[in-house]
Amino acid sequence: MRVTKESILGDILDYDIGTAKYFMEIGMHCLGCPASRGESIEMACEIHGIDADELVEVINKYLESQETAENE
Repeated sequence: MRVTKESILGDILDYDIGTAKYFMEIGMHCLGCPASRGESIEMACEIHGIDADELVEVINKYLESQETAENE
């Protein structure tokens, strides 16, 4: 999976629940809320005053590391 600013939080969490820690670290503690699961990264970052590009980069690095570990 490759995450973009348009990626939906619920889809990302369903793909890999390990991504939750990155959302929680920046103050997105509302991940269990049905409304937040339908938001894009860009929408959620705007609400929380976070740089969406930085979060996308961090999550993609994490997902790449998980995929690499699975292939070893």
